[in-house]
Amino acid sequence: MSKIHVYFMPGMAASSLIFEKIKLPEDIFEVHLLEWFMPEKHETLKQYAQRMAKEVKYDDAVLVGVSFGGVLVQEMKQFLNPKKVIIISSVKSNTELPRRMKIAKTTKAYKLLPTSLAKNVEALAKYAFGAGIVKQRLELYKVLMTRREKEYLDWAIEQIVNWERVEIDPEVIHIHGDKDEVFPSKNIKGFININAGTHIMIITKYRWLNTNLPEIILKEN
Repeated sequence: MSKIHVYFMPGMAASSLIFEKIKLPEDIFEVHLLEWFMPEKHETLKQYAQRMAKEVKYDDAVLVGVSFGGVLVQEMKQFLNPKKVIIISSVKSNTELPRRMKIAKTTKAYKLLPTSLAKNVEALAKYAFGAGIVKQRLELYKVLMTRREKEYLDWAIEQIVNWERVEIDPEVIHIHGDKDEVFPSKNIKGFININAGTHIMIITKYRWLNTNLPEIILKEN
């Protein structure tokens, strides 16, 4: 039997190192790790997704995206024929974005974010991962957050705040924690709940994911 190819896309600014504890049975799955590349000037999210889709070399693959990476894999879906799309700690449409991001869109406040302070990993980590447990994990973030260029961060924040998707794709499988600080679960419908899961549960709840992801992927719709 040929293996199922699973492509993992990390969250905003993060490297694929966030998946280092995710282990799927090697006799069934072949894992591929995607990395953020620099967006071109004035590139739309759809155009970026089309470029990233070219990194997926197998038909009928599974796309797994975390946070902003979850937004991206949903946009990639239109350029591919994936077996499944799974998002973790993410949103399925702009209706699920938190109020602060909706306000930022209306007021254009996101343009005032000090992304030039990207060298300040603590400030950036609070924005990307949530303010809750940054202090004790700062060294970890320094390793995980490899895409810190101002041009990338300006682009990424603008894309998430201005995401145009209103209709939720019913085929997308959503895994979410009830303690997510970045995308609070109260705004989100139709997800597989992970008890006490925060925005970085790809790291903190890897045991649950290693146990349950294979079954979620293999389950017939």
